[in-house]
Amino acid sequence: MCRQKYWRLVKKGERFYYRIKILGLVRDLPLFTVAPGVRIAIFNILGDTQLIKRVGAALAKKLPPADLLLTAEVKSVPLVYELARRLKLPYVVLRKIIKPYMLGAVKTRVVTITTGRPQELWLDGKDRQLLKGKRVIIVDDVISTGATLLGMRKLARKAGGIIVAEAAVFTEGEENKWPKVIALGNLPIFPERQDHTAPGAERRRGGE
Repeated sequence: MCRQKYWRLVKKGERFYYRIKILGLVRDLPLFTVAPGVRIAIFNILGDTQLIKRVGAALAKKLPPADLLLTAEVKSVPLVYELARRLKLPYVVLRKIIKPYMLGAVKTRVVTITTGRPQELWLDGKDRQLLKGKRVIIVDDVISTGATLLGMRKLARKAGGIIVAEAAVFTEGEENKWPKVIALGNLPIFPERQDHTAPGAERRRGGE
């Protein structure tokens, strides 16, 4: 794992962004307040085909043998597709709202850092047999509190899946909190008024 060479805060108008360089690409992540005095950098890969391809290629090299990939909608869906394409594996997407055609679905409840309120994850009944007895890799874009990760674990195990790895583009917050997560880098959590420096950022892992 190489150290990140490009982490810093930049200001555009009245908003601050966390500028990163990952796999040769520069991206400015907007800071978003998720709790009083706490901001996070929002990493959104939806529509970013160039970044998805590079991240998918880098992560695919780090993953162990598996039978199936599992993620939750919606931001990580293009990532899991790219990984599935490269690894030639099927994938399952957990839904946040049950649809009438999802027969025999099972659910769990999570509270994520970005929503701050309970939400559901649903495993479609048709996908339960796909997981039974299979080696499963759980995929997310960013792992922060681990609430979504825990929900995915519960549903995978309820369906009889065997979790062999958990992967994300970034972990967030305390880096040593996620020693077993396969990630390309770590994003800090920002105090509300931390507008010019990011102490310790130069020491964080990067994805280049």
